[in-house]
Amino acid sequence: MPIATYDQYCKMLNNAKDNGYAYPAINVTSTSTANAALQAFAEAKSDGIIQVSTGGGSFASGQSVKDEVLGAISIAQHVHLMASKYDVCIALHTDHCHPEKVESFLIPLIEETERRRAKGEVNLFNSHMFDGSVLPTNENIKMSKELLERCAKSEIILEIETGVVGGEEDGVNNEDTPSDKLYTTPEEMVEVTKELRPLGKFMYAATFGNVHGVYKPGNVKLRPEVLKEGQDAITKELGAEAQNWLVFHGGSGSELSEIHETLNYGVIKMNIDTDTQYTYSRAVVDHMFKNYDEMLKVEGEVGNKKKYDPRAWMKAGEKSMCERIKQACVDLKSDGKSINL
Repeated sequence: MPIATYDQYCKMLNNAKDNGYAYPAINVTSTSTANAALQAFAEAKSDGIIQVSTGGGSFASGQSVKDEVLGAISIAQHVHLMASKYDVCIALHTDHCHPEKVESFLIPLIEETERRRAKGEVNLFNSHMFDGSVLPTNENIKMSKELLERCAKSEIILEIETGVVGGEEDGVNNEDTPSDKLYTTPEEMVEVTKELRPLGKFMYAATFGNVHGVYKPGNVKLRPEVLKEGQDAITKELGAEAQNWLVFHGGSGSELSEIHETLNYGVIKMNIDTDTQYTYSRAVVDHMFKNYDEMLKVEGEVGNKKKYDPRAWMKAGEKSMCERIKQACVDLKSDGKSINL
């Protein structure tokens, strides 16, 4: 199918919230990783979200170009083309855009969609994330409102964040963040909802102790009840219909029971990057070790082209990443629930 329309995307997110499941949101950096995500969603009969970060866009554009916007557009165009070969709904999203990158990354991508819509074409991306969590709450809300007003005009959903996700991702290090900043307060959630809801559709990455990076199970101390307290506060002040589509960042190392608990509180999207990076690379390492002698031209030997052809080990990486995403669909209970079924 073509990339999800705005109405289809809203239906995806509403169905997830109403029925207690979430979509894996997979960070991709290449056509290979994007293909793995597309295949996984189709095989799991799950709709899904494919997303690109600033770093991912830079990498995709090539080491001599390093153009975050051009790389993101390139990946998005590839996904638009390939998604038509699958029978599930796929949404395209951009991940963490910090305030200093808004003018150089987010605005050009919004402008690209505006240009396309003016020509009667479909949106390039379905949603974008503005991560203003480093700002004071009032400044975060001000910038979020300005972006949401513009996004809404082009049927783009905005994702915002308050509180701070700890750890390190894509060159942004929050490892020394004070512990109180890792938890969004109910008051913040009410204020954000009150200010943004009249302007358009948005997703909300409220933090509850989540941390980016690699951690053993049990090392990340989550407090999912923070999400419940916030949603309850919203219901009390604004009504149940104002409860948010919530986003779970930094899920690596989380217990499955904690992940499932968040689904009860409105989490409809969970970002997955660290685990898929590992599974892709782990398969490549296996290929290299098992075919070490055939990978090299040493001591007069010529190696084995079938083994050192990059397609051989990239196929292994794709297959491994695909299996990990399918497991994520099961873990998040989105498998078998495509809105096309």
